[in-house]
Amino acid sequence: MGFFAFLLLGLLAGAIAKLILPGDQGGGWFATLLLGVLGAMLGGWLGGLLFNANLEDFWSIQTWLLAIGGAIVVLLVWGLIVGRKKAA
Repeated sequence: MGFFAFLLLGLLAGAIAKLILPGDQGGGWFATLLLGVLGAMLGGWLGGLLFNANLEDFWSIQTWLLAIGGAIVVLLVWGLIVGRKKAA
């Protein structure tokens, strides 16, 4: 999968993760999309490392689930970090 396809996948995965997660993670949509790209990278890396996942196909359900799962994890961590700063 090329760089731009991976970028698009990360942007869409971030938007889907934002819709799945309840509450406010802070940062707005722009930060969410950037965190989605980071999450897609994390999900792809962990999927390749742990499950030997083939991430070459853009339309593979495996690719999308790993990207969305990684984006959810990154958004949850981001929400915890931002939530602690607001409370302090």
